[in-house]
Amino acid sequence: MKPTLNFKNKGVPFLLLVMAMYFTSCGPPAHYDTILRNGTIYDGSGQKGYAGDVAIRGDTIAAVGDIGRAVADTELDVSGMAVAPGFINMLSWSTESLIEDGRSQSEIRQGVTLEVMGEGFSMGPLNEEMKAEMKRDQGDIKFDITWNTLGEYLQFLEQKGVSTNITSFIGTATVRQYVLGMETRPPVEEEMEQMRSLVRQAMEEGAVGVSSALIYVPGSYAKTEELVELAKVAASYNGMYISHIRSEEEGLLDALNELINISRKAGIPAEVYHFKASGRSNWDKLDTAIRMIRDARQSGLQITTDMYTYRASSTGLNTVLPDWALEGGIYKTIERFKKPAVRKKILKEIDFRCPPDSILLVGFRNPDLRHLNGKSLGEIARERGIPPDEAVAELIVEDNSRIQAVFFTMKEENVKKKIALPFMSFCSDAGSISAEGIFLNSSVHPRAYGSFARLLGKYVREEKVIPLEEAIRRLTSFPAENLNIKKRGRLKKGYYADVVVFDPMKIRDHATFRNPHQYATGVKYVWVNGVQVLRDGEHTGAFPGRFVYGPGWKGK
Repeated sequence: MKPTLNFKNKGVPFLLLVMAMYFTSCGPPAHYDTILRNGTIYDGSGQKGYAGDVAIRGDTIAAVGDIGRAVADTELDVSGMAVAPGFINMLSWSTESLIEDGRSQSEIRQGVTLEVMGEGFSMGPLNEEMKAEMKRDQGDIKFDITWNTLGEYLQFLEQKGVSTNITSFIGTATVRQYVLGMETRPPVEEEMEQMRSLVRQAMEEGAVGVSSALIYVPGSYAKTEELVELAKVAASYNGMYISHIRSEEEGLLDALNELINISRKAGIPAEVYHFKASGRSNWDKLDTAIRMIRDARQSGLQITTDMYTYRASSTGLNTVLPDWALEGGIYKTIERFKKPAVRKKILKEIDFRCPPDSILLVGFRNPDLRHLNGKSLGEIARERGIPPDEAVAELIVEDNSRIQAVFFTMKEENVKKKIALPFMSFCSDAGSISAEGIFLNSSVHPRAYGSFARLLGKYVREEKVIPLEEAIRRLTSFPAENLNIKKRGRLKKGYYADVVVFDPMKIRDHATFRNPHQYATGVKYVWVNGVQVLRDGEHTGAFPGRFVYGPGWKGK
């Protein structure tokens, strides 16, 4: 029996509305470029997943939910798969690796669609002296430096072609070196104003904020007041202050207090890079640090953190040396090692932070030393028949570099405790690389290949530290909101189509400390700005990545 419509006393407008609805329902179905059907949608909000479809048109998400009779050029049945916004890597060191290989294989295969660079050091602004130093320090990856500012560098990457989206903080160490070189003194007011001006320029070019790395020279020379002044500039553009704080060991709590004070004085959101308590004697400080952050947040400050999902960190082997031995940079350190009396003094003050057998050496510049990649400092010292402190000096001089190393200094229980924090996002603290070519010349920390897959496989599926929907929120909308970037981080109509489809029952990391060059598995499809870059787990060769501008961008 056909339904009847009673138009009595409804009037002409109502009749026209009903007729419009009738003819619309009988019209041609909506057409999209891509439809993902029958997946479990995790929209980035933190809400539980629900069954539905996602439609993409151009670079934009056009519909989410039940899209009925709609058709598309490409339709994929993703039954049994999770469909989520692309993941955001809050600390990427892909500044050079993307120049060599824009595919970003190690990250795309984990679902990362935005890499945030610039931990204390950024690829601009550069003066001629800094460019010469950068050229001199290049390893296997060789490139011409055709840019001067940070914005120009990011535009260079976009034009060259990258598969992921990219953005960056402006580094306080870079700004300081531009104005003061490697001098340890505070800037005078004229120099301070020049530094402010450089931060203003970077923010207007699209930087997402200002960053510091306060255990490395020359960033470590900056006093709190200097950082506050630069953070104030970023705050005026609604940017963030983010920091590798001054200590993650004995001085952790004082260093964290400095970041909180900078946030308060500059009126700026602040984030702690790779939040940790490093060294067995400091593990119990983590609980106090967490309380400090919670108290600051309750007082109205927007303090957040990020982390990689491993109990081992990675940085230069030279960080075991006393601060005075690091002044002036690695080449000054090497000069000091060549003076017997100074060398003896340095070796007396070495602080390994963990046993030499728990320090793996993974990055040599000298090809003659690369057979040592993946060996521990203890092993190498025994092979050479010398104490570990002497091995440090010998290796740094022979390699003419700081040597990348992995330090097993954290507690697994604390890793899980950090993952559970609602204000925690995630990072790799590594370059995005490929398991081929020149990247195989060095060992790397497995976080380069596995930090995000490890979260979803080991800590979500297997150990149930947090539910899947919460993990996805903290990989997507949470960092996007912290960075104050628009139309990213959600599966929502009108947002950019950065989309990842993965099997929550199969996603896992495979990279290990001894054999790191292994891709994660379980991610099946990835789109960046509506263009497919991963199909059936394999890279398509597409380069749709864009420079994602921060909130102060003054472009068109």
